[in-house]
Amino acid sequence: MIALIIGILVSLIVTMIGTPLLIRIVHKLNYGQYIRQDGPQSHLVKRGTPTLGGVVIVLAVLLGWGASALYRYCCHGVVPSWSAVLALFAMASMGLLGFIDDFAKVRKKQNEGLTVGGKFLGQIVFATLFAVLALVLPTKSGFPSAQAGMSFIEKPFVSFDFAGRALAIILFVIWVNFLMAAWTNAVNLSDGLDGLCAGSSMVAFVGYAIIAIWESYHLAGAGHSGFTYAVSDPLDLAIIACCAAMACLGFLWYNCNPASIFMGDTGSLALGGLFAALSIETHTEFLAIIIGGLFVIEAMSDVIQVGYFKATGRRVFKMAPIHHHFELEGWTEGKVVVRFWMIELMFVMVGLVIFYGDWVARSGLWHA
Repeated sequence: MIALIIGILVSLIVTMIGTPLLIRIVHKLNYGQYIRQDGPQSHLVKRGTPTLGGVVIVLAVLLGWGASALYRYCCHGVVPSWSAVLALFAMASMGLLGFIDDFAKVRKKQNEGLTVGGKFLGQIVFATLFAVLALVLPTKSGFPSAQAGMSFIEKPFVSFDFAGRALAIILFVIWVNFLMAAWTNAVNLSDGLDGLCAGSSMVAFVGYAIIAIWESYHLAGAGHSGFTYAVSDPLDLAIIACCAAMACLGFLWYNCNPASIFMGDTGSLALGGLFAALSIETHTEFLAIIIGGLFVIEAMSDVIQVGYFKATGRRVFKMAPIHHHFELEGWTEGKVVVRFWMIELMFVMVGLVIFYGDWVARSGLWHA
């Protein structure tokens, strides 16, 4: 518990102190955000607002977890886990890709950074590295052993012969690539209004912190009654999720409307990568669709808009992603953001109920 508190405090302090420092640096470098001209006209006043705020978010999570890991090692002899390293790699690598994209935007002085193909290639490279590390490192993120009563939200990989295992590895790499691309892009699409991505991500990571803590108390072989989980180092994952939530909270102080700084792709891609990694490492990839329900809605609104327009030449929404649609309907930016936070909170609550209900059903307590 002390390690968890240390991680929370350090992450919050880093963002609260580091964000204004970064704002000054970005101001001096004249690295401001460029606003798309075809968006809501109310957004044009945001032109020049400092960006690259995701750098502080990533740094806060790394330092928060690092301080927690140092305490656990010095006081309890607990060595940092590979599961934590894997999750942090996903966050940092996707954050690096986002940083390259943000830096290209400010250097070109326009709203277009990396090409779609360049960003997609970067996601493939980093996601494939994550998948390979998940299979090579001593964690249960790749192929957990088959167990009686395995939860429906756990990864379905079991022991195969050589040919089957080779096929499973290929499918796993493809699966990880899909999840990384889907969640990084979904979270990135939600980063269109002041505080929307930071606040929604904070809620989502609190949900994952609760899931990871619950799994840490019900580990396979730990002597607990009822259904247990075959996951690796869930307490480390809980600490990382808490650090991410607190980093978003601290950043939100400066990112709420009117924003003093934007997180940019550096932050949104990093948060999306971490969200995907937590879903994989806690074996809740399908439950993540509920936990990150708001991000799914944002992504699907964009897919529907583009697909329908190409097919019919007409639009379903006034503008996509869907948060812009409600702006053009007359909602204020603050109203859209707060209501979307509420929607994400409800998704997380439903996800936690499903998660707990699955544990109760698997434990046999339902009939007790």
